[in-house]
Amino acid sequence: MKKLFFLAALLLLWQVPAQEKITSSQWQEDLRFLQHTVHKDYPFLFKKTTATDFDKAIEEFYAAIPQMQDHEVLVGFGRIIGMFKYGHTRVSFSEGPVSYQQMPINTYQYKDGSYINGAHKDYESLVGAKILEVEGKPLNQVYEAIYPVVPAENEQFFKAYGGIYLLIPEVLHAQGITETLKNKIIFKLEKNGEVFTAEVTAGKPQHDHLEYGEVKTGTDWVGARDPSKTPLYLKNLEKIYYFEYLPNEKAVYVRHSQIQDDPDENIPAFYKRLFEFIDSTDVEKLILDVRLNGGGNNYKNKPIVTSIIEHQKINQPGKLFVIIGRRTFSACQNLVNELDNYTNAIFVGEPTAENINFYGDNRRVELPNSRLPVYLSFAWWQDKPQWENADYTVPHLAAELTFAEYSTNEDPVLDAALNFSSDDFIIDPMGYLTQLFMDGKYELLATEVQRLVQDPTYKFFDFEAEFNKAGYQLLGSSQFEGALYVFEMNTRLFPESANTWDSLAEGYWKSGDPVKAKEYYNKAIELDPNGATGENARAMLKKMQE
Repeated sequence: MKKLFFLAALLLLWQVPAQEKITSSQWQEDLRFLQHTVHKDYPFLFKKTTATDFDKAIEEFYAAIPQMQDHEVLVGFGRIIGMFKYGHTRVSFSEGPVSYQQMPINTYQYKDGSYINGAHKDYESLVGAKILEVEGKPLNQVYEAIYPVVPAENEQFFKAYGGIYLLIPEVLHAQGITETLKNKIIFKLEKNGEVFTAEVTAGKPQHDHLEYGEVKTGTDWVGARDPSKTPLYLKNLEKIYYFEYLPNEKAVYVRHSQIQDDPDENIPAFYKRLFEFIDSTDVEKLILDVRLNGGGNNYKNKPIVTSIIEHQKINQPGKLFVIIGRRTFSACQNLVNELDNYTNAIFVGEPTAENINFYGDNRRVELPNSRLPVYLSFAWWQDKPQWENADYTVPHLAAELTFAEYSTNEDPVLDAALNFSSDDFIIDPMGYLTQLFMDGKYELLATEVQRLVQDPTYKFFDFEAEFNKAGYQLLGSSQFEGALYVFEMNTRLFPESANTWDSLAEGYWKSGDPVKAKEYYNKAIELDPNGATGENARAMLKKMQE
């Protein structure tokens, strides 16, 4: 069935008129209603959190409500729903009964930090400033505090949309960044080598100044980019898709930013015209850019995928590139999955904002007293086997924007695709390293592992997790020597990771060496004394003594 293009709704965070005062007991009744509804009708959402943890959080929230202000209750519901960690499963602040404010600036997390990349003209002097602190707290600490409120599917989703919540004083207060609720927030900033503080006053939330997260021209907002030119991925934003021929590179560039039909030309007609052009022109590369694509109707993906499959001229390694990023979500994740399954696409950019397999379409559940809308997902979308599920699709070729590149309209992501060379490029690092292991080429394996882990091209490839998985596969088939080799290699590559030492300890225990197992479990505890890995290591040591 159709998937809603929900991100537009997520971004519509404007103030609504306050309604009649809701009592603490009414909020508590609403919380019980939500708890009952989830258990009765949506128990399948307990995939990333457990029913036990959910109920524990409910009880703690229920007990705290009488001491909370309305905005704290609203944010509290956001935290509860945020436990599910599916972007389509969310609380709608904008449609609820609690008024809130928003600061008139726009922020973005670049490769080199978070910057103010747009602002109302009253704060034009802040545009281009790097954010160091909010209310005297380091920005990383602030992000950590607000993270639970955001329906963050993964870290990329938070990068894309967490900045909205950063600008809401009610969220900052509810999450302990400010001691009291106030509409004047102090930022510590850096611009042109100067560090300074600035006070930003929040007001009625604004939303019509942005398009795909970018400040629109012709508004009373100021953006950070040089307006004299526009990079391809920000051109013609009034169109859902367009293409442009790059004759010097013999490449065709396509930006496709919703899985919906453009009013002037539907998707099948557009891709028919695109490939007719490719067939009749000297084209060596097709670059499909979906970094801004938040989804739509995934039934409209078929003509995109089949058109590419049918054209062998393009569907070859090194000729088809797909740019993905932190706004690639929902029905566009389905498109990415299908292109990965059925074409020779090389993915470029950042990881996507969606899990590979995920809960999508949602239903509106209105709480009976407050009328606060909660959107709960019900449809499971699975384009890949469960063992291939992951937090996101990782690009084969990592590329990110710095603030300076953004402000001067450079596009290192597109450049990475245009300048791609197959020399020494490994599209499947784990498959390559596994083959070296199977061939017994351990000396070359050791060298190549170090090279690939340190190569920024593979920045988003989770080598630690993949090596850990490989080690356990060997351990599960009683190949103890091989398992220990992989686990030990992982500790050398990631010596500060408690999990690598915990896995090595388990390898030694199961292979019959309790002395080394105890040594490495203690190492894991030393690195993670208060975390889940340290707790597991203590439990294993206790089990070994039984």
